[in-house]
Order: sequence, then structure tokens, then C-alpha cells
Amino acid sequence: MSPTNPNVYSNDEITVTYKPSACINAERCANELSNVFRQTVIPWINLDGAPTKKIVEQIKKCPSGALQCKSNKVLV
Repeated sequence: MSPTNPNVYSNDEITVTYKPSACINAERCANELSNVFRQTVIPWINLDGAPTKKIVEQIKKCPSGALQCKSNKVLV
């Protein structure tokens, strides 16, 4: 989690941003990938909860675009 923005989560591989005001169905991500998107735990997003590929796949299912991600890997 970023100290300047509590809705930005990063690890070595990806950065995930969450826009709560845009979210129309928070339960979908939590139901489908509950080890990452946790409803009752802070921080809400735990990037260690699943492989990066699964996290990205779940974010792509976000119907509102409230969840976004970008790669932190430098392409050579």
C-alpha cells in the first residue's frame, strides 16, 4: 500500500489501483479471489495472496474499471 495513496498497492511485479467511487460490485473480486481482495481485512488488497497472473486476470473482469493494474517490470 502506498503511504500517499491508500488505494495503491505494489509489489515487484505489479501496481494495482482501486477507485472506490467507481466500484459497482466489490463482492465479485472478493468472491472470486478472496486471498487477494479481502472484504474484512486492512489492507484490502493483498498482492501476496495469489500469483500475479491470477490477480491480473481478476482485475480484467472488473466491470467498472475501479480496479486497474500495470506492470512494474522493465522491458529490455
